Amino acid sequence: MIEPRYPDAVAPERSRWVDSSGVRLRVHEWGDPAAAPLLLCHGMFDHARGFDLLAPRLASRYRVLALDARGHGESDWVDSYVWFMDVLDIVRVLGEIGRPVRLVGHSKGGGQSTDAAVLAPDRVCKLVNIDGFGPPDEGDFNHPGAPAVEHLTTAERCRLFLDRRRGASRRLEWRPYESLEELVARRSSQNPRLTREWLRYFVYHGARESADGWRWRADPQTVAGGFGPWNPQWIGPSWKRLRVPMLAVTGSVPDTWGPLPEEVLSRRLEYVAQFERAVVRGSGHFVHMEHPREMADLLLDYLGD
Repeated sequence: MIEPRYPDAVAPERSRWVDSSGVRLRVHEWGDPAAAPLLLCHGMFDHARGFDLLAPRLASRYRVLALDARGHGESDWVDSYVWFMDVLDIVRVLGEIGRPVRLVGHSKGGGQSTDAAVLAPDRVCKLVNIDGFGPPDEGDFNHPGAPAVEHLTTAERCRLFLDRRRGASRRLEWRPYESLEELVARRSSQNPRLTREWLRYFVYHGARESADGWRWRADPQTVAGGFGPWNPQWIGPSWKRLRVPMLAVTGSVPDTWGPLPEEVLSRRLEYVAQFERAVVRGSGHFVHMEHPREMADLLLDYLGD
C-alpha cells in the first residue's frame, strides 16, 4: 500500500534505538542535532509519529525527539506493562540525550513525563503536560464500551483489573482487519473529533500489514486497562516534589478522554510548586493533532530559547 500523506505532516529526519533495561525503544528526531533538545512523549495506544504535525513546527528552534513507549509504535514488546517502567524509560532517554531537556507529554505520556521530571529534575529544564492529569476521582474515563466503575467497591475494581490482565495475557496478537480503512473506522469510533484523513495517516504508522490483513502495532497487553488497587486521588500529592516549571495545557471541548472537571484539575495542580495554565480553544483531548499550529505557538512561547 502507498503510504498516506497528510498536509504539513513531516516524517522524522532521523530514527534510532535507545536501550532501556534490555528493551529497545524507538526514538525519532527532527531538527538540528546541535540545537537545544525537546522530548515528546505520547499517550496510551498512540505512537511517536502522532507528533508528525507538531514536531516539524518545533524543529525550527529545537532538536525534537519523539519516543515510542515500550509496547507501542516500533519499540519492543515486553511480558507486562507497569506505569513506573514507562517513567524509567523516559528518564533513560533523558540521560542518553546528555543535557537538560524540555519535556512535553500528552495524556498518559503527560502524566509519566511529570513523574519522570520528579525523579530526574536535573535532566529537565521545563515541563509541558498536555491533558495528562489522570482520570476523574471515580477512577476511569467513560470511554466507549468500558464498564462503569464509579459504583464498584475496591475489591470489585481489583477483580475487574485482574480479569482484564488475564484476558490480555492470553492474547498474543491482534485479530487481523481486512483493510486499513477498517482500522481507521475503529479508531474513529474512539476519537470522533479527529478527521478520517488524519486518522488514515496516523493509523498507517501505528499498524502493520501482514499476509492475512492489518493489525495494530501496539501490544494487546498495553490496553488491558487500569492499574489495580490504585486511587486517582493520589495523583496530586505525588507532584509535591516536582521542582521543574510546568505548563498545564487542556482543550476547551469535553470529549471521551478529558479535560477533567475544573475543580478536580485545580485541586491536583495545587500540589505543583510552579505552574502556568493554558487552554487551546476549540480543541478536545488531542490538542497536538487537532490544533498543531496553536499548540506549537504556545510551546515556542513558553519554552523559550
